Amino acid sequence: MKIAILLKQVPVKDAQLKVNGDGTWIDESDVTFEINESDHYGLEEALRLKEKHGGEVVVVSMGPERTKEAIKQALAKGADRAIYINDDGVRSADPVINAKILAAALKPENFDLVLSGLQSDDLGHGQTGVIVAELLGMAHATIVMETDVKDGKIKVKRELESGWFQYVEIPLPAMLTIQSGLNQIRYATIKGIMAAKRKEIKEVTPADLGLDAAELQSPGVKLHKMYVPVKTKETVILEGDPKEIVSQLVEKLKNEAKVI
Repeated sequence: MKIAILLKQVPVKDAQLKVNGDGTWIDESDVTFEINESDHYGLEEALRLKEKHGGEVVVVSMGPERTKEAIKQALAKGADRAIYINDDGVRSADPVINAKILAAALKPENFDLVLSGLQSDDLGHGQTGVIVAELLGMAHATIVMETDVKDGKIKVKRELESGWFQYVEIPLPAMLTIQSGLNQIRYATIKGIMAAKRKEIKEVTPADLGLDAAELQSPGVKLHKMYVPVKTKETVILEGDPKEIVSQLVEKLKNEAKVI
């Protein structure tokens, strides 16, 4: 099987984040980054499928130069090669634009299976993998907890609400978004780390993939402003008979707190 794993680098969970000077994103100058949690599980599932069915695992990742560190970690764990998309000229928060770039990189490779994490820990749209599937004309399944490849098809277990699960069989090629906890993540070995130094990391840009720069600069989703919520404290004492207090409380919950 020829398997792609979409990998994203995000700030570590306990990072002390600060908003940048123009208020459009976090200040990345003093932040440590790591592989997105659910992408870890997607990578592990890709490696297990390769061990069971043969083939290769290709890491596909997009971001600034620092993203190569995440790619090297994936190669050290057992991925065979990587495609790195340098998107410094784009850096979009729009999942449609990101999916178009990823799909352009994936299409010439004709993968049997494309895996990604369910959603990223930074923006959390949970849409990129689904849009990639649409752009490539692939069957897809989300929130996947289990996989079984057989006879040109893949049977998956999907996590639903309230403790329910759904079993679906879809044809290959397919795109799956993987839920955290699917499997036990492996660690890179010294042998794997040394071997990763000899593995190919093909670097491309959106322009190299034949994408229209003007289209990528017109996002449907754009971050206009980020800010730290201002903490305030205010105590209001409601007085009067019970009926008056209830009336005042309902009004405040509805018009001020806006919770009803």
